[in-house]
Amino acid sequence: MQCSERVFCGRLTPDDVGREVLLAGWVDAYRDHGGLLFIHLRDRSGIVQVVFSPEVTPAQICEKGAALRSEYCVAVRGEVKQRLTGTENPGIETGAIEVVVTELEVLSESDALPFSVSEKAMVAGAPSAETDHVSEDLRLQYRYLDIRRPTMRDNLTLRHRIFLTVREYLDSQGFVEIETPVLTASTPEGARDYLVPSRVHPQSFYALPQSPQLFKQLLMIGGMERYFQMARCFRDEDLRPNRQPEFTQLDIEASFIDEEFLYDLVEEL
Repeated sequence: MQCSERVFCGRLTPDDVGREVLLAGWVDAYRDHGGLLFIHLRDRSGIVQVVFSPEVTPAQICEKGAALRSEYCVAVRGEVKQRLTGTENPGIETGAIEVVVTELEVLSESDALPFSVSEKAMVAGAPSAETDHVSEDLRLQYRYLDIRRPTMRDNLTLRHRIFLTVREYLDSQGFVEIETPVLTASTPEGARDYLVPSRVHPQSFYALPQSPQLFKQLLMIGGMERYFQMARCFRDEDLRPNRQPEFTQLDIEASFIDEEFLYDLVEEL
């Protein structure tokens, strides 16, 4: 299959009815109705139902489809169809359509899962899978599975959108994003430094920055005037509700301004 032809599952709409598409993703859930097989195929964009119908799908493809299980990674080709009246699923954005499969390639199989990844019901009105009862330690042990869950995916996407919005706004206000060094000398801050031994200079250490404070002041002296950075900061201290040993902060510095400028800038942001 030509990967360049691939489209995202969650971007299909009723306008695509009649179109042949190539999809790739993970088996979120499946139902076997005695030869008629329904699969929820999930990728980063969302979920779409794919159907293995003996009337349309070749027999060998139906046989391969019957062996699919949760979190198998697959690529399918098929035609987008309008769902029959009464079979729509309002619980997913593509609930008015489905894809009838003509080709199937299993990219990777999956062992039994330590917890459910699926969060969507296959049938309208059915209860969705719950993952709140799964321990955090187990989720972190299988982090690659946890990230597949739509809730986690949406959190990461939201973080990306926030960063993108911040960058666009500060750029419009004349700020320049500049990366400052991570390996540096120890500087007086409010916590202990994380130290990194130097291979080139034995018995010497770098310190990971608790903040870019000195570097942004150098930038102001150097005439950059308006600086910002999504700064990675490292502080060797006990956990607090609003602080972790490693975190990201929006770091801003500007010259020739007053307090009102900063108030307006941050409030607008």
